[in-house]
Amino acid sequence: MEIFSVNALQKEPQNIYDSIRKNGEAVITDNGKPILLMLDISQDNLDEIMKAVRSARAMIAFNAMQAVGAANGYMSEDEINAEIQSVRDERRKKF
Repeated sequence: MEIFSVNALQKEPQNIYDSIRKNGEAVITDNGKPILLMLDISQDNLDEIMKAVRSARAMIAFNAMQAVGAANGYMSEDEINAEIQSVRDERRKKF
């Protein structure tokens, strides 16, 4: 993966295009911070790539929410699953 600045995107877009075609991806930075991910795609795989990107972004957001919850003292995923299992076990005992 190659990394290019926003200035390079403006001044030498063909170099970035060639790099993406060769390597499949490139990152664009602004003041050294990544702001764009550019991917080589085709009409045939656009929908599949968009689904994958959206899924990855959703997972990143979910993980961030979990981290905030854990930092604030909320239950972890293991604790939630243990609680659910406990309630299910109690229900089974009643029937």
